[in-house]
Amino acid sequence: MKMRRTIFTALGSCLFLAFVQFAGAMAETQQVSDPRVADLVRAGKVRVALYLPQYSKDSITGELRGWPIDIVRALGERLGVEGVPVEHPTPPAAIECLKSGACDVSIMGIDPVRATEVDYSPPFIQVDFTYLVPAGSSIRSFADADQPGVRIAVVRNHVSTLTLTRILKQATPVYAEMWDSAFELLRTGQADAFASVRGELVKSAPKLPGSRLLEESYGANRFGMAVSKGQAAGRLAYMSEFIDEARASGLIQRIIDRSGLVGLQVVPVAKSN
Repeated sequence: MKMRRTIFTALGSCLFLAFVQFAGAMAETQQVSDPRVADLVRAGKVRVALYLPQYSKDSITGELRGWPIDIVRALGERLGVEGVPVEHPTPPAAIECLKSGACDVSIMGIDPVRATEVDYSPPFIQVDFTYLVPAGSSIRSFADADQPGVRIAVVRNHVSTLTLTRILKQATPVYAEMWDSAFELLRTGQADAFASVRGELVKSAPKLPGSRLLEESYGANRFGMAVSKGQAAGRLAYMSEFIDEARASGLIQRIIDRSGLVGLQVVPVAKSN
């Protein structure tokens, strides 16, 4: 009797393993048969262009961290391939990676200027924009900051900057090429405020003792999946489906919760008229 149970247990384990392998094979077959992503499945990877400060890198292990990394991983799992984050210093560099074909898709802030070069999925995550000001600053509102002689540190080509420059009337933007360089402008007194996404400013505020963030927001960075303009329209449709499923399942909210980034929110599905 004991031997019979052992045989049945072993048989059951084999059947379960066979089912898992069969299910995995079926999922891969379905993806391969989907012409929108068949090239990615054949390549065995999906290369996702990211840019600073979307991610951080562990100085010892080199491990990349940040909510976009979790999105890349989830996309790879859905495709049944390796999700590969491709690091870039700036948004224009990420766009060039898409245009050259060295990257397959990107996670990118949606802005009309960029829409001339890339096509977007609907937005799925957003984080608001605000100012960080140093200790003793008299700036309490955006109206206080938008005055002659006020210098506002910004990162060139970031959506936070593109949005700000459309609404500033009197203050002067002081441009930096990288996020850390823009923060240094504020820290060293070369700027009176730093305009960027709230979550990253919260993380950097302790490096400038006595600094504070304004409660007001002047807009929000709404992220979508992006592909090179006019190319792989089917791929964009697939990415949009992936985002819809991840949002409906609660995956995006769980990724946000894990990130701990202040101000990060799920963008709700747009209501159709």
